[in-house]
Amino acid sequence: MPVRQLVNDPADLVPEALRGFARAHPELVRYHDDPAFVVRAGVRDRAKVALVSGGGSGHEPLHVGFVGAGMLDAAVPGAVFASPTAYQIKAAIEAADRGQGVLLIVKNYTGDVLNFQIAAELAADEGIETRTVLVDDDLATDGQEEGGPGRRGTAAVVAVEKICGAAAERGASLADLAALGERVTGSARTLALALASCTQPGQSRPSFDLADDEIEFGVGIHGEHGVGRRPYGPVRDLVGELTRPIAKALELGHGDSVIAIVNGLGSTHDLELSAVHGELTAILDDLGVEVTRSLVGSYVTSLDMRGCSITLVRADDELVDLWDAPVRTPALSW
Repeated sequence: MPVRQLVNDPADLVPEALRGFARAHPELVRYHDDPAFVVRAGVRDRAKVALVSGGGSGHEPLHVGFVGAGMLDAAVPGAVFASPTAYQIKAAIEAADRGQGVLLIVKNYTGDVLNFQIAAELAADEGIETRTVLVDDDLATDGQEEGGPGRRGTAAVVAVEKICGAAAERGASLADLAALGERVTGSARTLALALASCTQPGQSRPSFDLADDEIEFGVGIHGEHGVGRRPYGPVRDLVGELTRPIAKALELGHGDSVIAIVNGLGSTHDLELSAVHGELTAILDDLGVEVTRSLVGSYVTSLDMRGCSITLVRADDELVDLWDAPVRTPALSW
């Protein structure tokens, strides 16, 4: 049966969705349609470093769902799986700026990196200081071709936005926030797998097909292939294939603590994600690693892809304290 979708014209899906999103959360966000960005609602008269992130649409609730108190001050959505323009990003920087500089949180994809860099240069011409944190947590793309773009940025961006957002609310400087974001990124790794690919708006077939007895291992968040096909199996086996390489890469062992993010890629039910988390914690228990905080749900998606990612962030008292700090956004609140 062909894939069916709740769309009018696929070309209009992103702006229509953003208008609906803003109408659903008027107390938290405001949508600016030309150029497109989402900014925190309400009076922004308290001086603080502003946080701006963004990237292609299709990963919701990332990034627009994380705009609000304790996380982002603005998010810049591109078209589906496409980078926002430098013009969009510059406008969002100007809208978010509170006079203390702007921290740009950028996933490591070539278009995002280039356009955020151009926007930062344009903002500097307007007297706005920026610093950039490049999130590159995807272990599947570690050690690829020399001189290439390096590891992709995936679900660790949620931890960077949450932790840096909390520190910004407490008055941290731009330089300190940049260093903190780099520390979180350097302490985080992610791996993902897909049971079924995603389908672009307006298309009736997924990006790639899988046999009933195989999974795609090491997928990114743009519907691209992973790094290889592996046999499908019970959740305990699949979670082990994701978890053990991450633990090895982070050199986790007895007495270490982590923040764990079990993330659904779009069409994975919460029952399955909770089962994944149970298997993850069992593996880490065997290694003597404490899961000090957990986040389980669909936060960095790839349209309707079926699958999950696991992110581990080495934790210490400072990072846990900032993780626990209050946050109120459409997608994350405590």
